[in-house]
Formats: sequence, structure tokens, C-alpha cells
Amino acid sequence: MTQRVSSQPSGTGLLVLHSLRCAGFSGRAAVAAVTGLAESDVESELIDLAVAGLVTRTPGDFGGWGLTEAGRTADAERIADELARTGARATVTAAFERFLVLNPELLDLCTAWQTRTADGVMTMNDHTDAAYDARVLDRFTDFHRRADPVCAQLSAGLPRFQRYPVRLTAALARAKGGEREHLTDSTTSYHSVWFQLHEDLLATLGIPRH
Repeated sequence: MTQRVSSQPSGTGLLVLHSLRCAGFSGRAAVAAVTGLAESDVESELIDLAVAGLVTRTPGDFGGWGLTEAGRTADAERIADELARTGARATVTAAFERFLVLNPELLDLCTAWQTRTADGVMTMNDHTDAAYDARVLDRFTDFHRRADPVCAQLSAGLPRFQRYPVRLTAALARAKGGEREHLTDSTTSYHSVWFQLHEDLLATLGIPRH
């Protein structure tokens, strides 16, 4: 019975299931932010997935939802089916190769935002130097401009990737508006969304993370 159910998620159910695969253990609001669905719809899908044995909920103030082993298997099956059905493998693979070129730069930018070198010594960036922060933000803006075509290529191949450029743009805008944590230090930060995109690309192409 469980095996039969595990291959069933599709549509919004698959989006919710896959969001947990890419973002990891998450609360309902976080899943809604990832998928773009209303929280009420997310809750309904999570309940259905839980009944199917694909997700489980940990209660409490720091609780949330996560995949079961059956859920991880079901997600891998459905994502592989989606890739084959749409014929998008070549497009996603090409975009992934472009992503890999940009990825080290993003990691360097995150390091530059979190730390800085003064008199040859690396220290934590306390964000008291507005000019320094502005320079790093300018570099993030330039990076985002060059990352956008990669997201567009992915979105053309598989529409579910359309949420990433929306979320990346929103995170950068909030950081530029003064909410500094939205670059590297929150679950909705630019770095977090980029990391989830990386996870999504690996999962979609069936590439294990080393």
C-alpha cells in the first residue's frame, strides 16, 4: 500500500514534497514561502502527504515537517519522471553548468559580507562601515544580474524553477533596503535560496551531493 501511494504526489503535492527535499526540515510558513502557495493550501497538502507516509511532523515551538525515507524515494521518482516527460534534461544540465561557474563567486560574496580584513587580519564584519557594505551590495547586484539568465533558462525548461528568481530578487531587495540578514543570515536569505537552488538542481539531475 505504501509503495503504491509513494508514486502519487503530483501538482501542488509534488511542489510541497519537493520543497522539503530542497529546503530541509521546515515549518508551514517556510514551505509556503518556497512554493508560493497559500499556507492553508500547504497545510492541506502536508496532511495528505503525512497520511500517505511521505512526510512527518515534529511538534513543538521548534517543530516542523520533514521527509520520510518513503517521501525521499517518492520525490526522486516523481522528479525523474517530470524531467523525462518534459524532455528538459538538456536545458537543466546546461543551466547547471552555468550555475557551477557562478557558485564559487556567490560563496566568496557571502564571505565578504560576513567578514572583512583589517590590517591583514580577518574579522567579523560588524556592518559599521557603510561604504564597505555598499561595495559588497553592489557586487551582489552585479552577481544577481548575471545569475538571472540562468534562472530564466531553468524556468523555461521546468516552470517550477520560476520561484527561485522571485525569491532571490526579493531577498536582495530586502538586504538593499536595510535588512542585512537577507543576504546570508536568515532562512529566506539570498544565500539560503541559492543553496536550495543548488540542492534542487542536484536532485533534479539525480546527482549525489559529495
